[in-house]
Amino acid sequence: MIFKKYNTNLFVLALVIVVALVPIIITAFEVIFTDNKSVIFLGNYHPKVTILVISYYILLFGVGVFWFTKQLIAIAQLKNEKAKAELMLLKSQVNPHFFFNTLNNLYGLVAKDTKKAQELILKLSDMMRYSIYEGEKEIVTLEEEIDYLKNYFELHQMRYHKNIVIHFNADIDENCKVVPLLFIILLENSFKHGVETLRENAFVKVDVVSDKNEIRFTIENNFGISNNEENKSGVGLKNLKRRLELIYPNKHKLSFSITENVYKVQLILNQL
Repeated sequence: MIFKKYNTNLFVLALVIVVALVPIIITAFEVIFTDNKSVIFLGNYHPKVTILVISYYILLFGVGVFWFTKQLIAIAQLKNEKAKAELMLLKSQVNPHFFFNTLNNLYGLVAKDTKKAQELILKLSDMMRYSIYEGEKEIVTLEEEIDYLKNYFELHQMRYHKNIVIHFNADIDENCKVVPLLFIILLENSFKHGVETLRENAFVKVDVVSDKNEIRFTIENNFGISNNEENKSGVGLKNLKRRLELIYPNKHKLSFSITENVYKVQLILNQL
């Protein structure tokens, strides 16, 4: 059926081209094979025929422009759909290992400390609910995103059997919007490559500032023995960089720096 439709379209296109070329072929024939030194295009035709042919060419040009525009729109839509599909895939890859690790911790905690296990389950439930339902949205309030990060902090403080110094400062515009689940990757890295490499004196410092023009997210953590190259180019950061390219093209800046044993990341987003 598709092959038959393709052949029909091809036949119609060929017919249109042939009809369009007839006057040009006749004129070329007169120039080449007659003694006339010059030939006026459509000069030997009846005026009505001339008007009809010219009208046909104008119509053909209009159809061509319409077809070309339609193809451009189709290509743009295809790219947009491809980008959306890629974004959905990237979102689905955000922090699943964190949830699995937390569930494994809960398994051992249930028998030892039921009350703490229940608190962990509630926190984990809140985070999973946000990831599933709010994470599907194209945009959320920055305040909602910050609450999600705070839940992450609280959950980790309950998980670890060591003191972690956490500084969390947020000075934001309450009307500020952001794409969900961007900052969590940086926060996860601060624990994976920072807190988890230290037995004591671990700290994580987060500073979020926003106004009507931009969002500035800064995170610092100290570290022990850690693969800093992996911290800069791991799967999570590749995911984040790709999402930023798709959502904030030329509207973001992601920078990394290391001073002694302190790792610092800053992400600046221009408002959409």
